[in-house]
Amino acid sequence: MNLDEGGLLPIFPKISSMKKLILLPVLGIFFNLSAQTPDQSQLETLTEANWQRGIQLLNELVSIPNDAYYPEQIEPNIQWCEQAFASRGWTSERLDTGGIPLLLSEKKQAGATKTALFYFHIDGQAVDRSKWNQDDPYQPTLKQQRADATWEIIPMDRLKAEYNPDWRIYGRSTSDDKGPFAMFLTAWDAMIEQGLTSDYHIKIILDFEEEQGSPRLPAAVVQYKEKLKADLMLIMDGPRHTSNLPTLSYGARGISELFLTTYGPKLPQHSGHYGNYAPNPALLMSQLLASMKDEEGRVIIPGFYDGINLTDTEKAILQAVPDDEIAIQKRLGLGRTDKVGQTYQESIQYPSLNIRGMRSAWVGPEARTIVPDLAVAELDMRLVPESDPERLFGLIKDHIRNQGFHIVEKDPTDEERMSNPKIVKVNTSISYQAFRTPMDSPTGAWLRKAMSRAFGQEPVQIRISGGSIPISPFVDALGIPAVTIPTVNADNNQHSPNENIRLGNYKEGILTILSVLTEPIY
Repeated sequence: MNLDEGGLLPIFPKISSMKKLILLPVLGIFFNLSAQTPDQSQLETLTEANWQRGIQLLNELVSIPNDAYYPEQIEPNIQWCEQAFASRGWTSERLDTGGIPLLLSEKKQAGATKTALFYFHIDGQAVDRSKWNQDDPYQPTLKQQRADATWEIIPMDRLKAEYNPDWRIYGRSTSDDKGPFAMFLTAWDAMIEQGLTSDYHIKIILDFEEEQGSPRLPAAVVQYKEKLKADLMLIMDGPRHTSNLPTLSYGARGISELFLTTYGPKLPQHSGHYGNYAPNPALLMSQLLASMKDEEGRVIIPGFYDGINLTDTEKAILQAVPDDEIAIQKRLGLGRTDKVGQTYQESIQYPSLNIRGMRSAWVGPEARTIVPDLAVAELDMRLVPESDPERLFGLIKDHIRNQGFHIVEKDPTDEERMSNPKIVKVNTSISYQAFRTPMDSPTGAWLRKAMSRAFGQEPVQIRISGGSIPISPFVDALGIPAVTIPTVNADNNQHSPNENIRLGNYKEGILTILSVLTEPIY
């Protein structure tokens, strides 16, 4: 049965939400008489009986501001999570990182021989309140879509008597990533109340600086390797495939950054007096950046894509993903695409070199008729497992030198300015590497079995996702496979104003986690 229909199972066809609560003791008998591995109908019934409590959990957690740029906002989030685990009989420990701590919680199961480590992050992106279509981004707000495609606020209390899978709850971190954590807690409560248990130990690591790049996480994973020890890792972050079908993702690209500065006159100069004389750093930056790619978006720096050779089998895996290329292009308003790969899925199998922002002088009402003193460009470089970021940085620097630039790491001295016609300051950083788990691994087979039981069909399988999450430190340090179980809607506006989660996705997320928690481990 499709949960998006908003109905109940055939065995309880016309039961209201209030009556469902009365039926919980009956459901307890129903489940206790059944096997420890509930079937699709039982999972759906259990989800239906508990999702409203899950909404209460979500709203409570989202109401706590969580911008990690302000550490004082994070402490209440940590305390909320500690209390949530304590009230459920889990042990918790703060792992000191020299800054905002990680939180490690654990629940042991009698007779279990394996351990699954779940990852969530609780911090969120910064908010610009002026861009949100509600008074407070930290006040969860229920909305429905009008005929003109705009969204109107409706009372949250309507959920007590009504349900529409396409209604959405708006608020920062509803999808990224407090929503999945609230789904997990809801699924856990539902399972335990019905006398069901997992047959494996569970550890949960909560990251409170993910949106700041998790700068302290890699070192902490090495430091606390023994405490984090597990047999596999499950990442509860990110959106489903754009089809909104149940999805598994077996990897994620890593991320690194380049910061470039080109120089003109020491101070901005009058463009009438010094135009045609003082070299313009914005033009210099534009020429340098343009030299790195061809007209179809491919990096032309020799060796940049070395090591990536997709086999016919791998191409078949990518082609099996139900992407609608025309729909993607229409949604993005694109009349053409870069040609790094032949399809969207192929494109994200390669490292990327993206100009994420540029600045020089002023524009608009603040414009000045000047030759700027400098130009700045920030680039992010998404990594795949075949990419060594230090090697790629070296290739890029070699290319820059071949364009006639002298590279510095600090602003140039007067002597350097006079002796080098073209100067660029280059700084780099590496947040974390990529990871990829074989799709035919035991972990993948186990998860596919769980999700097929929940939905009656195998999930969409993504070889590697385009976005980045800080998982490679765990994979490298612990030597374990890792798979992402995305649950939220792809159009959730994560990192942007008006972030939201679709109610149908929230319910199906609870169902998904229930299936994983109750699947006998391999």
